[in-house]
Amino acid sequence: MQKSNPPHRPLDVLWQPPVLIWVVLAGECVATVLALAPGEGRGNRLIYFGLASLVVQWIALLSLGTLYLLRNLLSGLRPQILAWVTLALLLSSTWVVTGLAWLALGTDWPLAEGGWPALTLQLTGIALAVGLLGLAAFQNHWRGILHAVRAKQSELLALQARIRPHFLFNTLNTGAALVHRKPEEVERLLLDLADLFRAALAGPHDISLEDELALARRYLEIEQLRFGERLQIDWQLPREIPAVTVPALSIQPLVENAIRHGIERRAEGGQIEIAVTTTPETVIVRIINPLASRAGQNPGHHVGLNASQVRIEALTGGRGSVITQQEGKRFIATVRLPVSPG
Repeated sequence: MQKSNPPHRPLDVLWQPPVLIWVVLAGECVATVLALAPGEGRGNRLIYFGLASLVVQWIALLSLGTLYLLRNLLSGLRPQILAWVTLALLLSSTWVVTGLAWLALGTDWPLAEGGWPALTLQLTGIALAVGLLGLAAFQNHWRGILHAVRAKQSELLALQARIRPHFLFNTLNTGAALVHRKPEEVERLLLDLADLFRAALAGPHDISLEDELALARRYLEIEQLRFGERLQIDWQLPREIPAVTVPALSIQPLVENAIRHGIERRAEGGQIEIAVTTTPETVIVRIINPLASRAGQNPGHHVGLNASQVRIEALTGGRGSVITQQEGKRFIATVRLPVSPG
């Protein structure tokens, strides 16, 4: 996962369809336990189950609804405190729904011995037990999310650390060569280099696709000074670059790979093609370079590819991708970005 993607807010888990389905099923299980509990008349168990199911589901829906309405207010709380607040809301919802059922049904409910006070106490005990189990499950789930995010951040930083030395050495070598051959171009190189390293040293963060392509253009300007006529660049861009977000320096490494493993290994050089196309749901960026005649001896395109792939997948929640393929004597890296953030 850009700036690295932060984990979802804890309450976001509750609005997912699988969780809602499990809440309903758990409510039906509680109603079944109440209906089959000793002390109820056998002839009234089905009616008791229906009424218990109605009360339990209303408790669950009232709890979820209250949490949803208060989600912005509660989002600033620490996850552990939020879990205890949720438990308190569950108990409060139990008392509210039980009280309303008492007022609405009165003696029509097929109650066991002890009447409504006993039923209220029974439902409170069940809500407390279920809430504590849910509290433990939530803490384990959230701890797992945090561990996964930290592991992903460490992986991204390691991949970035592997890319930057290549980038630095190539650029410094180009600058050293320009000092002797084209000293008038050194200022241009330094300005482009400053822009690139400003992005690199800013750490993981997200930028617009237009800005990322501008960074790739600056890198290519530096390399074009180095290779001269050996490097031809074909930009195929739409009139307006789509307003999508990418991790900073996620496409530039793919362009760098195209230089290092394509143009640099060919005595005659070649052409780099960078094309941006769109569909209603996807923005596609293609970086195409010619294959070196003996590329199989030292296959590359892995460090930059792996870093870009991990970061784009993390940013887009798995909806974006980076894939590579060979078509004849061309190597193609294809970046797919969803138009909507999802």
